[in-house]
Amino acid sequence: MYSSITPPRQVKIGDAAAFAGTTPRAIRHYHEIGLLPEPARGGDGRRRYGYDDVIRLLWIRKMAAVGISLDDMRAAFDEARDIEEILSRLEETLAVRAAEIERQRAAVHHLRAVGHPLGLLSELVTDRLSHLPPGSLRASDLDALLVTERVFGPLGAAIQAGVFIVLATHPDLRAEDDRLDRAEAALDDGVDTHDPRVEELAIRRCAQQRALEQAIEAAGLDAAEERLFETYDADLKGEEDTRMSAFEAITKMPYDFSPARMRCMELTARLLAEAH
Repeated sequence: MYSSITPPRQVKIGDAAAFAGTTPRAIRHYHEIGLLPEPARGGDGRRRYGYDDVIRLLWIRKMAAVGISLDDMRAAFDEARDIEEILSRLEETLAVRAAEIERQRAAVHHLRAVGHPLGLLSELVTDRLSHLPPGSLRASDLDALLVTERVFGPLGAAIQAGVFIVLATHPDLRAEDDRLDRAEAALDDGVDTHDPRVEELAIRRCAQQRALEQAIEAAGLDAAEERLFETYDADLKGEEDTRMSAFEAITKMPYDFSPARMRCMELTARLLAEAH
């Protein structure tokens, strides 16, 4: 028995959207970009969609589900471009997207295994710090590694990690480092650049750095650093290039050091250069 219900010859935008599985807003956008011809309006001023309009909407939905862009859909409808070319390009895009998803999945797995926030740093850095007990690193240590990784890349941060390994395992060196940090911070309290404390602190910081280097050598960490230089390959490890030039870092990284503290840092660098 045939149904007595007669399908409408034309429908309003809401009904067309509901049937095609989309929204009136999306249909209006298709009109704006020329993907779907805008139909005539009825006596009430509203658009009326016929059979061909809805068929086109259905094909649009199918192509969108595959991942074909709106621009490529328009070209496909107009037969202005070979569909094989469109699909080939789409396949390449999906392969890149899939590789990025796998990279992110690996990063999430690494983060869950190592913990937050250390796991957000390069795998090269976290591998080097993996033998330290939980809580050995301070938040300021991780901040420093984050900045170093940005400026010098994962290899530079992994080498700097040797300093924090020594500080975490040598309480006397950590205590002296804390004393120097407090003394340097005090230079920001209106101390003149020619104050004798500036040079005194530079000498002490230089001595501390030399002591750290000796501890690194005694622990065999310097040999590990040499192996890092020999074996590290950013492409093979899948590390993204996060580096920037030292000049860029100086001009873009904000700091609140006073002139006295900056002079102390410059004197320390000069003393270390002379010592080496």
